[in-house]
Amino acid sequence: MARRCELTGKAVLSGHYVSHANNKTKRKFRPNLSEVSLMSDRLDRTVRLRISKHALRSIDHNGGLDAFILKLGDDTLSERARKLKREIVRATAKAAG
Repeated sequence: MARRCELTGKAVLSGHYVSHANNKTKRKFRPNLSEVSLMSDRLDRTVRLRISKHALRSIDHNGGLDAFILKLGDDTLSERARKLKREIVRATAKAAG
């Protein structure tokens, strides 16, 4: 499984450790990923996603999973998250109409 957030697309970045003597050694900046279960209000079920802690804070800030995922563009979402977004859009349309 790739080290990539399923919602925001945050991935591993590379850089250098830099010593006082300005020696540079390769290193990696890994995103803080965790497997979480989030409740979808419109689907009335929980969804398990592997997301970064930054995305988890953004979900809370934007009023829940449904509101956050509808704001995001499809280019940053994983395939599972795109499928979830389509389900949420369908459920919203069904409830409105």
